[in-house]
Amino acid sequence: MHDVVSREEWLARRKAHLVKEKELTRAQDALAAERRALPWVRIEKVYRFEAPQGPVGLTELFGRHSQLVVQHFMFGPDWEEGCVGCSFMADHVEPAFRHLDHHDVAFAAVSRTPLAKIEAFRRRMGWTFRWVSSLDSDFNFDFDVSFTEDDRQRGDVYYNYAPQPYVCDELPGVSVFYKDAEGQVFHTYSTFARGDERLVGAYNFLDLTPFGRNENGPNGDLRDWVRHHDRYETAGRSACACHPEPVPA
Repeated sequence: MHDVVSREEWLARRKAHLVKEKELTRAQDALAAERRALPWVRIEKVYRFEAPQGPVGLTELFGRHSQLVVQHFMFGPDWEEGCVGCSFMADHVEPAFRHLDHHDVAFAAVSRTPLAKIEAFRRRMGWTFRWVSSLDSDFNFDFDVSFTEDDRQRGDVYYNYAPQPYVCDELPGVSVFYKDAEGQVFHTYSTFARGDERLVGAYNFLDLTPFGRNENGPNGDLRDWVRHHDRYETAGRSACACHPEPVPA
């Protein structure tokens, strides 16, 4: 049972909560400004990806833009489909980038699986954003989202800027890059694990509702309810394609 009060008491308590919301908004604005002020790292290494039109480099993922957001999409070489959680985020990409495309921002997903699998899954999900394969590239390993058999045997990896127990050969993340007028590319930011939740609009809606995210199943996260969007009528538990354990926080 939840408290039920008069309109007057509700308004008083809502206004008190609004003070905290405004404090958080100002803190988020300050944090975003601090994020933009972080130093950059020049990308010296040449990365090549497989795209439908043939091999492309990192610079080509920018298109006509100077800024690029990359989703490190969990899709291992031996997987049959992309990760449920990464698909959940990808469902939010195209509506946002219809607008960001006109604000000097490009988007690309990168996965360490053959391009044929990417294209088949993309067609199934109905996505049109750029998605390339890094199967023959060090890109995923250099950005600490893919891991080797040696990592698995050792039982730990470096992820989200700290040592973590090994849970999967692929983990999620988002990286941001800038290309200057001379074509030099700089890595400006990366976020991992729950850090990319700010890009998942459905969570922002749920956080406003009485039951919130309601992730109260055995996993305590999105795997308790999120499905690939073409499988919501199919019974069964959602799980990461690679491992039943939760992704490190």
